[in-house]
Amino acid sequence: MVETKEIKKKTIKKVKAEKVKPVVESVLTSEPAVVEAVIMPGEADGKKKSEYLFGIGRRKSATAQVRVYKKGSGVITVNGKDFKVYFPLAAQQDIATSPLKIVGQVEKLDVVVKVLGGGFMSQTEAMRHGLSRALLLLNQNFRKPLKKAGFLTRDSRKKERKKPGLKRARKAPQWAKR
Repeated sequence: MVETKEIKKKTIKKVKAEKVKPVVESVLTSEPAVVEAVIMPGEADGKKKSEYLFGIGRRKSATAQVRVYKKGSGVITVNGKDFKVYFPLAAQQDIATSPLKIVGQVEKLDVVVKVLGGGFMSQTEAMRHGLSRALLLLNQNFRKPLKKAGFLTRDSRKKERKKPGLKRARKAPQWAKR
C-alpha cells in the first residue's frame, strides 16, 4: 500500500512539472508564450478554464509579467490589487493601458499583471511593454500600430554606475586651483 502512494505522488509531480515547463522556459528566454487551458484566478473548482497570452515587459530594473485572458470584460489586476488602486495617477493609468486603447480591446480582454522592482513609472512602462508583447500573440495585425507608437521596443536606458573618484556617475568634486 505504501508503494502505490509513493508512485502516485511521483506521477503527480511529474505531470505538474510538464505543464509548467514551457512557461518557465519562455520566461527564462524572455520570449512570449501562449498557454492554454489554465484555471482563472479565484476559481477553486477548476472546472472553468480559459486561455491566456503571456508577455514580459521590462524598463530600468522593473519587470512585468502580463497575462491577457481572451474572454474577459476589461478587468485589469496588478499584483492582486485593482489597477486603479495600484496606479492611482491618471497619467500612469493612461500609459499602462495605451496598448489596449490603440488596438481597441479595452472592454474585451482581462489582464492580470505581476510587477516587480523599480519605481511606479518604470513599472507602468514595463507593464505597457509586456501588454504590447502579449497583444501581438492575440493578433499579428496589431504589430503595425503598436510598433508605430513605440510600445514594442524595450527602453534599455538604465542608471549609469558611479565611478571611483567621482561623486556620481559623471559629477566630479569641485576643482580648486590653489
